[in-house]
Amino acid sequence: MMERDEVGTLAAMQKVMTEVAEPAVKKHHGRFIKTTGDGAIIEFGSPVEAVICAFEVQRQLADRASSEAVERQISLRIGINLGDIICGPDGDLYGDGVNVAVRLQEIAEPGSICISAKVYDELHGRLNLRFEQRGEQVLKNITRPIQVYASRGTAVAARASSHGSRPFPLLTMPKKPSIAVLPFRNLSDDRETDYLADGIVEDILTALGRLRWLFVSARDSTFIYKGGAASPKRIGADLGVRYLLDGSVRRSGHRMRMTGRLLEAETETQIWAGRYDGDVEDVFELQDRITDSVAAAIEPHLRRAEIERVRRTPPENLSSYDQFLRALGKFYEGTRDGVEEALRLLEEITINDPGYAQPHALKAWCYVYYIAQGWSRNTAKDSQEGIAAARLAIDRERDDPTVLWMSAQAIGYLGHNLDMAMFLLDRALVLNPSCAPAYTMSGWVRCWAGLQQEAIPHFHCAMRLSPFDRTMVAMLSGLAVALCMEGQYDESIKWAQRAISEQDTWTASYRPLIASLAQLGRIDEAHRAVEQLLFHDPDYHIEKIRNLYRPSPGADRYLEGLIKAGLPE
Repeated sequence: MMERDEVGTLAAMQKVMTEVAEPAVKKHHGRFIKTTGDGAIIEFGSPVEAVICAFEVQRQLADRASSEAVERQISLRIGINLGDIICGPDGDLYGDGVNVAVRLQEIAEPGSICISAKVYDELHGRLNLRFEQRGEQVLKNITRPIQVYASRGTAVAARASSHGSRPFPLLTMPKKPSIAVLPFRNLSDDRETDYLADGIVEDILTALGRLRWLFVSARDSTFIYKGGAASPKRIGADLGVRYLLDGSVRRSGHRMRMTGRLLEAETETQIWAGRYDGDVEDVFELQDRITDSVAAAIEPHLRRAEIERVRRTPPENLSSYDQFLRALGKFYEGTRDGVEEALRLLEEITINDPGYAQPHALKAWCYVYYIAQGWSRNTAKDSQEGIAAARLAIDRERDDPTVLWMSAQAIGYLGHNLDMAMFLLDRALVLNPSCAPAYTMSGWVRCWAGLQQEAIPHFHCAMRLSPFDRTMVAMLSGLAVALCMEGQYDESIKWAQRAISEQDTWTASYRPLIASLAQLGRIDEAHRAVEQLLFHDPDYHIEKIRNLYRPSPGADRYLEGLIKAGLPE
């Protein structure tokens, strides 16, 4: 470049140093020791910070390369080593530690980073997906071989892709849905908010990590994007993830506002956005509230996005997981045909992939819905199928909250083993305290057990965690049942009517409405509600309630109201 244009090349190099290298080094607490023509020796107190800084510099250069003429594009080679150094009287650094770093830089390809095994070990594998082992290398004037790891920077990858080649293997996309949580931007001036933003990200990562069906990228893999401007598409490709969560934190006095958004990386489409305000006086309580709300909001939106993705995928290309999502989408249609199609798809998956637990659990949930809606032609046989599916799911996976809450409902409703169902649901909530469906099913099972006072806060918690959940009708109708059992008939009617407005084919919403109207002496209205219930389920009778609910004062109130309304025995 100097041969072609000395003045232009020098200006381009100075621009890279002042606009890219110096700000990045300062941000990551590095110290320039000296410059060497078109290079520099920089000291860091932390090898992790050095690696993050190196990636950030290479990424910024790659971004600039797309908008600059080829003859002005600057590529850097970076070498990083960890070792003792000697500081000379002139402030320069000497010693084997420096010499190895210099030689690593010399063998690096333009746009790449080479690190020694010492640095790699200090990363504890947190960024190992970005490095490939190059084996022991003999370096100039270094007597012993050095174990080298290299990562080709985005500048090389960008140019290579434009020529149709891929010199560095991109990360393979995991088979299950995958997400990376990017560092949240601090929109305030104080450094303390920076720590708060990092703490929120850490807590969200922990919460998302409880979702066994979700691959969550490690936190350190995303730190290189802090303060950068890389596109979601590029970040998703770099990290091998399908979804990204990013956000910002702004503080004013004692008040704090956090915003977040969920993106599909490839299309850069926004799937969800939320905003949370609070008082930082009790910072840990605020972090917990934000974390629970964000994690609970993301789960159903991710499921919905995955179902939509599968609908666009040709059937011959579907994996077992994709088939499971297709079945889940059919189930969420809430129709008889939809549930029957879901059961057909799930039967195929459980035959072809019997060790996969979630299809067995969803199969059990389908049978609960199928029988509860009055669609089953052979209730005894379908109940046995549902219970068997639930037990198979639990045998295969005891630490997946989704498997536990789906299976627990079948074990409680079909098998009438309420104690086991509550145990499984409590375990699901320990594993994932932000799981709204587990709170919903826990509320229902506690109603069946005559523990409606415990059920009421569980339904409220489910609605707070996931206010736009696809199973909202189950939350609303369950709360109506619990309030009816508690003798709060006016409140029960209000929530039952909301449930019917949400989905008028869900038969469980009519029963608390009927019982509460009858208990208040509004018999004509109760009779009309009975007609609506029997329109959707002509064979419904009170004996089903007696068989499911344990004897208790609450169950007695509920049954008494249904009998007063004239529901068939």
